[in-house]
Amino acid sequence: MHQQQVKQLHKVGRVSHQIAEEELYLWRCEAIASAKAAGVLPAEVDWLLHAAAGVDTLSLRLLSGQGRSPIQLKQSLSAINKLWGRRLVERLPLQYLVGYTHWRHFTLKVTPAVLIPRPETECLIDLVLQAVKESSGQDLSSGNWVDLGTGSGAIALGLAEIFTYARVYGVDSRGDALEIARENAIIASLAERIAFYQGSWWEPLEFLQGKVSGMVSNPPYIPTATIPTLQIEVAKHEPLLALDGGKDGLEHIRYLIQTAPDYLVSGGIWLIEMMAGQAEKVALLLEEQGSYRQIQIFSDLAGIARFALAYRC
Repeated sequence: MHQQQVKQLHKVGRVSHQIAEEELYLWRCEAIASAKAAGVLPAEVDWLLHAAAGVDTLSLRLLSGQGRSPIQLKQSLSAINKLWGRRLVERLPLQYLVGYTHWRHFTLKVTPAVLIPRPETECLIDLVLQAVKESSGQDLSSGNWVDLGTGSGAIALGLAEIFTYARVYGVDSRGDALEIARENAIIASLAERIAFYQGSWWEPLEFLQGKVSGMVSNPPYIPTATIPTLQIEVAKHEPLLALDGGKDGLEHIRYLIQTAPDYLVSGGIWLIEMMAGQAEKVALLLEEQGSYRQIQIFSDLAGIARFALAYRC
């Protein structure tokens, strides 16, 4: 699956660029030094060489500058150097430069039109799977599942993978993001079970009122004033609409808390990702709304309270 996904994302012709092993070795050493000087992870150098130039992992490990056989590249070293220059000077995320990222079992196409899926967001899929197992008196693994603010389609793909008898809906307000999501669903061979709609949150899904087994979302949750203080890679290059959660970061979360009961079945699951420091407030909002029970907060792998889960009464 993984190799097929990469091939579909990066269709290239025959290898046509050949360089001496010593030349690549020297470039790699210089690139690693420049990464350290710029505060960029040195490991990104090998990721770029592997993703954009097609240099396999074994060849990278064996680089020594001792004049082994010439190495074949998908792109010229000059082109690779330009990409690396953009990474350092523009602080453009490497995922956007190479055009994809790895998330759970998927290789996802990403562009500046979509937020880059983070490793911690993978936990949402594990949490929802456990929540379904622990749900009382009903089987929520089928029916309708919704990913609101789908972006690259990552969560929708994760839901479709674990709930093979469910119908999954992905919603986003941006057409360019939905193009990426649809392409990722095709690459993952899940397009037949995921329907993507353009609109604001629940707006295009009125036909699902009272029929949703579960809602999962990674909504914008960063306070507006905080965004300029984020890493340049995030603040300058990732889509603002996917980041900005309003004055206190909770604008969209409040909306999802208030509106989801109209769509969830009794016992249906409400699950979101949130920012560090928001857990107590989100739990209180869920309780005050009055339509939820078994409100729970879960931490990510770093121990940060990152996820809020509740069941519809």
